[in-house]
Amino acid sequence: MGSQIELAQKALLLAGRALLGLYFIVPGIMKVLGFEGTAEAMANQGVPMVTVLLVLTIIIQIGGGFCLAAGIRTQAVAFVLAGLTLVISIFMHSFWAMEEGIQQAHEMQNFIKNMAIMAGLMCVAGTAKPS
Repeated sequence: MGSQIELAQKALLLAGRALLGLYFIVPGIMKVLGFEGTAEAMANQGVPMVTVLLVLTIIIQIGGGFCLAAGIRTQAVAFVLAGLTLVISIFMHSFWAMEEGIQQAHEMQNFIKNMAIMAGLMCVAGTAKPS
């Protein structure tokens, strides 16, 4: 019975890490493919050093996503991705600085969703065995 529970826990952790990893890999790839548009959106939100931070974001998203999914340095990677998620949320989904309406509601939903993703990453960082 105990080994079945352990097996189920490992399978769930693997599936969760894979899905969280995918959440970063796909947007990272999309940022590469739409580099100019993403840079423009970042500049419009007042992000400093857009090119440098966009390249860094792409590296962290794609590399970190793969590492998280593969279980490589899981605690550290989850912690870094949680921090990146917070920074992106503050800069790119600043619903508090918008007038009420559909766009504000959309950005608030994205912000809250990102906080949930961050919470999942923090759970991974807090429960993963150091690698």
